[in-house]
Amino acid sequence: MILEIRTYRLHPGTREEFLRVMTEESIPLLEKAGIDVVAAGASRYAEDGHEEAFLMRAFDSLERMREQEDAFYSSAAWLEGPREAIVGPIVQYHSIAVETSAAVVAGLRQAT
Repeated sequence: MILEIRTYRLHPGTREEFLRVMTEESIPLLEKAGIDVVAAGASRYAEDGHEEAFLMRAFDSLERMREQEDAFYSSAAWLEGPREAIVGPIVQYHSIAVETSAAVVAGLRQAT
């Protein structure tokens, strides 16, 4: 199993709205596209006045991750939906993908 962890550095004062759009609009679209959202929320870390957030998603394989993300991010639902409200506040983002077990993913799901 692949766990993707994505962090977002946001413009000051935008995190609350970013998380609202992520939770209410973006995550439901991801799930409808078959992407397993493990957790999302506010980071406890902030630097230089920027706020931060995170998103964790699980995939069966790295290849499946690429396929699902390519399909999702090129879809009309994303491009015509919450894309601008999500992308606008982002100063920078970073993703890592790690191989892990279903038990670890389940534990993360419960912890957040």
